[in-house]
Amino acid sequence: MIYAVGYMRTSSATNVGDGKDSEPRQRAAIGAYAEKAGYVIADDDWYYDAAVRGADSIESREGFIAMLARIESNGVRTIIVETANRFARDLMVQEVGFDMLKKAGITLIAADSPAAFLDDGPTSKLIRQILGAVAEFEKASMVAKLKGARDRKRRATGKKVSGRKNYEEMRPAVVALARELASDRSLREISAALAAAGHMTPSGRPYAAMAVRSMLAGRAEAT
Repeated sequence: MIYAVGYMRTSSATNVGDGKDSEPRQRAAIGAYAEKAGYVIADDDWYYDAAVRGADSIESREGFIAMLARIESNGVRTIIVETANRFARDLMVQEVGFDMLKKAGITLIAADSPAAFLDDGPTSKLIRQILGAVAEFEKASMVAKLKGARDRKRRATGKKVSGRKNYEEMRPAVVALARELASDRSLREISAALAAAGHMTPSGRPYAAMAVRSMLAGRAEAT
């Protein structure tokens, strides 16, 4: 048996939680490929970064870093993702991350296109870059279309139109407590206090220091 780990990522908080299909869909696709290809993924070898953008570097992802620590300790050398853009949607992040894993002796496999990362020849590299560029373009196009629609509605109604909600709109109780704690605590201490009070991220982890800073500044959640 060849052991592997499964990695999943969801960029938008709106696709995270009960009744959402992003994580189960990714898990099913990864599991189906693993079974077909002869890989075994243990129950505790699934890693998930919720509400983490595809343009974020892999070094900044809590789930990914936890997975690398696990790999270092258990000798597994294969990571399976649903698609290449679940690993990274941004082309530069994708290539830099892939190169880092390759140098560490770690194999990255996309379940929908198993050869995308396995073959580092010029043809496969070109295909991988094209797929990454297409995914990046599709994301940018969707963002532009949504912004255009919001702008048109705003001009027509004179009112604020959806877009990303900030933490205060999404989690007022969390923000209120964070601001109460801000007078005499660091960002990490605030995060720990929030966790102790039962306020965690959708993936069940304490809020990162940058998320706490966004709460205090009234900025929107990452998507």
